[in-house]
Amino acid sequence: MYSHMMVGSDDIEKSKAFYDATFTALGGKPGIMDPKGRLIYLHNGGVFMVTQPIDGAPCSHGNGMTIGLAMDSPEQADAWHAAGAAAGGQPIEDPPGWREGNGQRLYLAYLRDPDGNKLCALHRG
Repeated sequence: MYSHMMVGSDDIEKSKAFYDATFTALGGKPGIMDPKGRLIYLHNGGVFMVTQPIDGAPCSHGNGMTIGLAMDSPEQADAWHAAGAAAGGQPIEDPPGWREGNGQRLYLAYLRDPDGNKLCALHRG
């Protein structure tokens, strides 16, 4: 059912610096700009896009929304987190690490992008 994810940004260049850093830390490529000024990231069969809001209003992040990104290992999650923090992201919640509960063992790392969107790197243990 999942097709793609798109987030809003009020500063596409700032977003490009952040998302280029996080996606290249995963082995992806820098984003490409389409003719409408949207950033497009293609990686492991997924599509992630960044755009200025079409209605012209300022962007806003979804309160309670988290975008989860699958990681191959805890080391990849750490690299993603470090790259994002160095490129203008805000580390949030607990530091990257293992969480256990409900019969699951997950390695999680959280950031907010420069526009406040909440992102989570997740590796299942």
